[in-house]
Amino acid sequence: MHTSKHSLEGTNHMSTVITAAPLAGRVAIVTGASSGIGEATAFRLATLGAKVVVAARRKDNLDALVARITAAGGTALALPLDVTDRSAVNAAAEQVADRLGQVDLVFNNAGVQLISPIEDVKFDDWQQQIDLNITGVMNVIGAFVPQLIGSAAQGKPADLITTSSIAATRVLEKFSVYSGTKAYISQLTRLLRVELGRKMVRVSTIEPGMVDTELPLHVTDPDATRLMADLINDIDVLTAADVAETVAFIASVPRHVNLTEITILPTQQAV
Repeated sequence: MHTSKHSLEGTNHMSTVITAAPLAGRVAIVTGASSGIGEATAFRLATLGAKVVVAARRKDNLDALVARITAAGGTALALPLDVTDRSAVNAAAEQVADRLGQVDLVFNNAGVQLISPIEDVKFDDWQQQIDLNITGVMNVIGAFVPQLIGSAAQGKPADLITTSSIAATRVLEKFSVYSGTKAYISQLTRLLRVELGRKMVRVSTIEPGMVDTELPLHVTDPDATRLMADLINDIDVLTAADVAETVAFIASVPRHVNLTEITILPTQQAV
């Protein structure tokens, strides 16, 4: 089991940047909520007053997260879900609306990072990243944008927030397919704002640097593994809670304010 200096802090550490309950009355869904940034963000949104649907494939992790949110006085619903299954995502959107009401905060966070040299031609790894990081993201958008538009039409804040990466803009050797999927997300955010902003739906993306989560555990390339391990060991990298607080802030500002692209880096990260 991977345990690092931030692994426990990442989900339990509570920031004090935002206080009170600015998200009271809101209904949120978080994908990729079984660990890391998704788990920490779901917990944080709930502590700030939102009813939170936690979605991912690992049901045991979701149940544990719901129990922790409930124990802290929040409201959460576990929804086992594979976001690459479009019909399942559409069914989930209907189920959430029926049980908790129309969603007005979508944290479109599920993703995978598989790094390899292009000459290794790892088609399966390429396809897995495209399926989850692009198709999965689009499935969630397709299922929940009507609810976001409906919420905004009722005068409520409405947020579509997606997890990109600094890899979207930086040139990192062997990260080509992963970086391509994240560049898609960052560019998509800019374009969706044009359409959805007119309807008072805010569209945002976060581009984190090195975060101490389980994501690097899926990386098998030795050079990439060494790069990430060195960053974790040598500098004070981000925790999942740091990113969660950023997402919460995006959703908490007045509804006429759209924080569109936020790059969040460890202060000491140079690459």
